[in-house]
Amino acid sequence: MTEKRIEVNGEELVLDSAGALWWPSERALVFADLHFEKGSFYGFTGQMLPPYDTRTTLKRMMALFDAYSPALAIALGDSFHDRDAPNRLDGFEREQLASLGERADWIWIAGNHDPVPPSWLKGTITEEVAIGGLVFRHEPSEMNARGEIAGHLHPCKTVTRRGQSLRRRCFASDGKRLVMPSFGAYTGGLDVRDIALRSLFPKDFFAYVLGRARVYAVAG
Repeated sequence: MTEKRIEVNGEELVLDSAGALWWPSERALVFADLHFEKGSFYGFTGQMLPPYDTRTTLKRMMALFDAYSPALAIALGDSFHDRDAPNRLDGFEREQLASLGERADWIWIAGNHDPVPPSWLKGTITEEVAIGGLVFRHEPSEMNARGEIAGHLHPCKTVTRRGQSLRRRCFASDGKRLVMPSFGAYTGGLDVRDIALRSLFPKDFFAYVLGRARVYAVAG
């Protein structure tokens, strides 16, 4: 089983082990923090990372499109790592992104890394969007926002099993709101015990940890 079903504000959602969110009733596939071209950005600063993160991320997105056939795709901001990142995409990567744009309606949420996503993207660019019982935005709000689906914080959880500790990306949710893991190949993470994440959940919450083949629910 590669996915786990939960409810957020009364809406049934599917957490995929790849790190994306599937909303069956709306046929909506949601990604957070794609950070296209983070590798090339780090190259400019002298940190030599293999410059294939964008292609890796797009390949994983394509696989999820094949699996779910969404009618709507939502990207929760920071889809590009910096303002110039869209200009660093090569022809093949642009073609892949254009192909995804043809397969579903798109909503691109503006993030702090890409406050003005490129106008050539197919779809709608906005600060946030409310659909049904959910509201999609980049940064979690400070208030206890019921139905909020957000990214930005890149939650991770350290799990100890058989004497070994593994740090894995995770979803974090208390059933009222949900913070998604980053989807980009080179994005890091913030431990769910950090105050920036814990403060979003005044009571108990779960970290839904991404395994290789399934999603594990662990007390936050």
